[in-house]
Amino acid sequence: MDCERRGVGVDRFEDTGDKRHKAAPMLGPDRFAPRLHAVPHEELEAAGIRGLIVDLDNTLLGFRETELAQEHLTWVAAALERGFRIVMLSNNFSERVNGLAAQLNVPCIPNALKPLPFGFLRAKRHLGLRRREIAVVGDQLFTDVLGGKLCGHYTILTEPIEHKDFAITRCLRFFERLVLRGRR
Repeated sequence: MDCERRGVGVDRFEDTGDKRHKAAPMLGPDRFAPRLHAVPHEELEAAGIRGLIVDLDNTLLGFRETELAQEHLTWVAAALERGFRIVMLSNNFSERVNGLAAQLNVPCIPNALKPLPFGFLRAKRHLGLRRREIAVVGDQLFTDVLGGKLCGHYTILTEPIEHKDFAITRCLRFFERLVLRGRR
């Protein structure tokens, strides 16, 4: 039996001519980055990414902070100028998320209940793109990355801006370290 009939090797872009990224396992991001602003726009474009679903807390902004860092404001503005579509997706409450999204000039979806797919699907509708054209960027494996993977998106796991977190998040970070041991 030949390789194509057995399905061996046909999913690799080298064999199919498809230059899109190769998906990472469900509990692993497609890419790691220290911060959102460390991801080159050109890299996303080369991967066929045209839209971003971006987390808020500890991805764009430290825990309980109110001012976005200039490097994030600059990165988002440059991404919008290049034609990327961006939606902020957060488990946080409406008032805070709406105010920060307005600073970035992007739509937002608060109270998203990540990793459940509902918020990600709403964000996808906002973006008006196919799922393989969307990257999810966030600092948590079990909310941002898992939710993005469940919806078929490319995922980028960032380092948390600071180590202060809600109690449940601290618990999840313990398991995150176990799952990602040796992979960062």
